[in-house]
Amino acid sequence: MSDGAPGATLAARASHQIEVKHSRFLALAAPVTTPADALDFVQDVADPDATHNCWAYRIGGEYRFNDDGEPSGTAGRPILAAIDGQGLDQVVAVVTRWYGGIKLGAGGLVRAYGGSAAECLRRAERRELVQYGELDLAYPFEDIGAVHAALNAFGAHKDHERFDADGVRVRIRLPTSQLPALKAQLRDATRNRVRLDDPGERSPSR
Repeated sequence: MSDGAPGATLAARASHQIEVKHSRFLALAAPVTTPADALDFVQDVADPDATHNCWAYRIGGEYRFNDDGEPSGTAGRPILAAIDGQGLDQVVAVVTRWYGGIKLGAGGLVRAYGGSAAECLRRAERRELVQYGELDLAYPFEDIGAVHAALNAFGAHKDHERFDADGVRVRIRLPTSQLPALKAQLRDATRNRVRLDDPGERSPSR
């Protein structure tokens, strides 16, 4: 994603098949969160009896593609372009080809690999990627009820909570779009007795 926005990913695996001059192209795509997940998917779905298993993935700023023996730039890069062209992130796509006896030429290969991947992704069900952030809170014991009520109202997830002589310390996680409103509510609810520290934004997540 060139603008750094969370964007969207796939809700589930998807597939699409086309035939071009007797060559069969099967596109398979899936949501992934790490490069290791992407490569595992490639290994799982690649057909060792096929002529080529070409692939690409995009996970935030990380991407890779592979032509698997096709002429350079005719398979993996068009698949990656299809992912980016559909505005998707955290996605891997594999296009498997069974050669039909007629050469397609470089342009034909680009159209076949890129087109089958793009159509697969276009038809797939999507879900929004949400950017999450973390917030460290410290507050006196007397404000436990008010703080917990605010966190519950926003559906914030508590990752760590500990008690010491001065009160309570907790790290919470929630969508970054809700952080400003939660901060304001916490300050109002505790008469500004809560201390807020922002450890930084997280990567896009489910």
